[in-house]
Amino acid sequence: MKNGRFSDAQIMAVLKQAEGGTPVSELCREHGMSSASFYKWRAKFGGMDASLITEMKDMAEQNRRLKKMYAEMSMQNDLLKEALGKKR
Repeated sequence: MKNGRFSDAQIMAVLKQAEGGTPVSELCREHGMSSASFYKWRAKFGGMDASLITEMKDMAEQNRRLKKMYAEMSMQNDLLKEALGKKR
């Protein structure tokens, strides 16, 4: 998974500055990011604090691992069914 250039704390600081009334174009220029990144962050992290962002990312990582485990187990199950079916 690609790691971003900005940490959770930096993202929260940028969003708080925008809530404080700083224009988005000025924030983007100051932090060296695109306005699309800002709006994506606002849609994804708006109203959260840093601990909730970290928890959400941890849960997403755990969900990814569980999906991978399920896919592997499902594949093993299918292979075993196929092998048992051919022996009869």
